Amino acid sequence: MSAPDVAALLAELERSEPDLADEARTAVEWLTGGEPLETVTQLDVCEFLWYTLPLKVGGDHERLARSLGKLLELGGMPRYAALCTSQTTKKILYTYARDGEDAGTTFYQRALERTGVLPPNVAELQWSMIMGPEELGAHVACSAALELAIVSGEPGDRHALTRRWLTEPRTELGGDSWLHRVHGERLNRWVLGRGPARRELAQPFEVRLHAPISPQPLPALHGLLSLSLEGLPMRLAPSPQALRLRDLAERELGALSRDGARLSITENGRRLLEDPQAMWEAVTRLLVGTGGHELDVAAREAALLLLADCTLMSPAELNERVGEVVGAEGWHPTSGPDDIAGSLADLVAQLTALDLAFSDDLAIRLTRTGQLAALSSLRTHALRPRQYVA
Repeated sequence: MSAPDVAALLAELERSEPDLADEARTAVEWLTGGEPLETVTQLDVCEFLWYTLPLKVGGDHERLARSLGKLLELGGMPRYAALCTSQTTKKILYTYARDGEDAGTTFYQRALERTGVLPPNVAELQWSMIMGPEELGAHVACSAALELAIVSGEPGDRHALTRRWLTEPRTELGGDSWLHRVHGERLNRWVLGRGPARRELAQPFEVRLHAPISPQPLPALHGLLSLSLEGLPMRLAPSPQALRLRDLAERELGALSRDGARLSITENGRRLLEDPQAMWEAVTRLLVGTGGHELDVAAREAALLLLADCTLMSPAELNERVGEVVGAEGWHPTSGPDDIAGSLADLVAQLTALDLAFSDDLAIRLTRTGQLAALSSLRTHALRPRQYVA
């Protein structure tokens, strides 16, 4: 049986408790946004009471919450009505009023996590702070599934339920899955979200990056970590390529640690050695360099887009082409191409050390495994969750 019409509930409340009707009308309009009351979930109610109400709605917040509770009780939604007058709601509203927004939102986030209806991050998807329509739809659907499991007395594993809800084909999506929808949305935003030169370069990859790239063997790194099981002399194999690989394994992957005059494998190194998927993901995540300066990331991304089809390019040509792309995005280097040359040289050194590219002073070209690594790195970067910039 569907929930009663909001207008009918407000009319009933005006008859029974007229002093609360105006506040209830204000609160329910904020809560539903004009949608039918039966579409509201526990997550909607909690986010309204614990975030929207104290930060965006004027008036007596506790009275507004109490008025909304009366309306929801009349509408046959006692669980949601109870939230409106709960001690948690009162404490959160009091925290906002006494200690300010930061303290209030911290309390709200902790309380929301304790409800069990907040979809957790899973291996397949980390939720964005800034969600597009598809991701928001997926988040709402997963939350509703978690709420239903709790109400039915079978909460189970939140991660397993979220993963299943995201990955299984859904009838309401015409046989598609929420994960596929979210990935498509993120790839589209990745292509369209930047300047025209970068957009033209990325456009052919939107479809190519939809499917996951299977992990490939990385013999150079695997061999180095295998040798380090017995302790690796720091002076071993002093060629530039070998030294760069050793530095990458130690400083960038945390797979080796110094022990006197020797390098020993770390627990993370053992994990990478035993799990080819983990090794592939760790290496390909390094290539775009998502933790660096935004210009460095943009330059490395553009270079991978240019090299991903195993195109043969000279270092000078690569620097020039990347400079054109990042320049068209609004970057204005203060010292010309040198601003990106270091990032590109480091990227090429990484690729070469890992045997993912052939390079010298005249030419750079990815190997077949290098091409797949570039595509995997670009896919990870494109599908990353969107966050607010501090």
